[in-house]
Amino acid sequence: MSDSASATARIPSGRLSLAASPGRIALGPLDGRYSGAVAPLVDYLSEAALNRDRVGVEVEWFIHLTNTNVLPGTKPLTPQQQAGLRAIVTEFDAQSIAELAAFEKVTLHDVKAVEYFIGNHLADLGLEHLKALVHFGCTSEDINNLSYAVGIKGAVEDVWLPAARALVAKIAAMAEENRAVPMLSRTHGQPATPTTLGKELAVTAHRLTRQLDRIAKTEFLGKINGATGTYAAHYASVPAADWQDVAKSFVEGLGLSWNPLTTQIESHDWQAELYADMARFNRILHNLCTDVWSYISIGYFAQVPVPGATGSSTMPHKVNPIRFENAEANLEISNALLDTLGATLVTSRWQRDLTDSSSQRNIGVAFGHSLLAINNVLGGLGRLDTAGAVLAEDLDHNWEVLAEAVQMVMRAEAIAGVPGMEDPYERLKELTRGHRVDGARMKEFVSGLGLSTQAQDRLLALTPGKYIGIAESLVDHLHK
Repeated sequence: MSDSASATARIPSGRLSLAASPGRIALGPLDGRYSGAVAPLVDYLSEAALNRDRVGVEVEWFIHLTNTNVLPGTKPLTPQQQAGLRAIVTEFDAQSIAELAAFEKVTLHDVKAVEYFIGNHLADLGLEHLKALVHFGCTSEDINNLSYAVGIKGAVEDVWLPAARALVAKIAAMAEENRAVPMLSRTHGQPATPTTLGKELAVTAHRLTRQLDRIAKTEFLGKINGATGTYAAHYASVPAADWQDVAKSFVEGLGLSWNPLTTQIESHDWQAELYADMARFNRILHNLCTDVWSYISIGYFAQVPVPGATGSSTMPHKVNPIRFENAEANLEISNALLDTLGATLVTSRWQRDLTDSSSQRNIGVAFGHSLLAINNVLGGLGRLDTAGAVLAEDLDHNWEVLAEAVQMVMRAEAIAGVPGMEDPYERLKELTRGHRVDGARMKEFVSGLGLSTQAQDRLLALTPGKYIGIAESLVDHLHK
């Protein structure tokens, strides 16, 4: 079909076929609507990035084998030859992608195509006589497991973690700014002991930081030990070499941790551990989204309108919390994938099956939806103003939350021997349960209890906005 014909092709319903339109139309939102937000991940977790990392692993294995003189007849490459080999990786571009794709059309095998692709460049470097050294002793999974580990490590350390830490820093800064802003707590959705807005935000920042610290300590494992993890081909060809040492030094030279015991595949347990930690971070962030959404709905936060933006197609007054709602959806999609990856990748039929290969192609999608959510939450938080007057008004309408304080003071008074302090819980329950109590009524009640002068004065000076314990100073734990 010619270009002009394909442009006007029709699908059975009679509509023009979008799939046949000039240019590439994205099937998924990460490659279409949201491509700008997740673009940094393309350099680590795309198909092209995976192939570049495969080329990189093969090139470094080639150099490593010559540097260690492990094979008779080889010698270390010159600096120029090493630089030339590494340039195949650093200069990997659209032409390289096309060349590699051409090899794969013939081989119908992605890793074998990489082997031929590198071999095709050796003559220009005066290394054609060492073509047999490319992919020496390797099974495809030796290259794949290392390539995925390198790509995932880069995506975590260079893209996802910095974005997540920037978000947590924003939450921590908001906690600091609002550390002394009193806020009515709600347990089970009902008015409860007051806190401060800053302390509540600090709780989330602290929770998220713990997960990021775990993720930052991820051990990215790798192996290069042959078809079933026994080094059989290695020792059959060069029995005098210490192949475990060669493998260990190579894997560690890639910035990874060596896994000494594997089947044909590296067992992927480290990936499952990483995805569980990322999913837990996502769930905590999802909790923040739902809480902030709720605070917006009751007026604790005011949203700063974006000039020219539309909140509703029919209700012009609306400023919708769309960034938080968008983040919720993307966090849920990310977690669905992360949970599936974590459950699938730790299992394999005997030495090897291909379920892991198909599953791992979705790692970038899982990361992408999480990164998109992080960006949305960061943007949403940046357009919030604390509505201090609303917070104060809500507190002033709920004097009954001081019932806890009065009850505990009565208990302390009873222990100290002050008479008439019997049944404090029941007396406060009768006063407050299901009833609105204003300041005057609460003060009247306190004044009639017969408390010691010191205790009575302390309670009479208390307001819902002052009944926050040490909430303000608890924010300091973010700096420890």
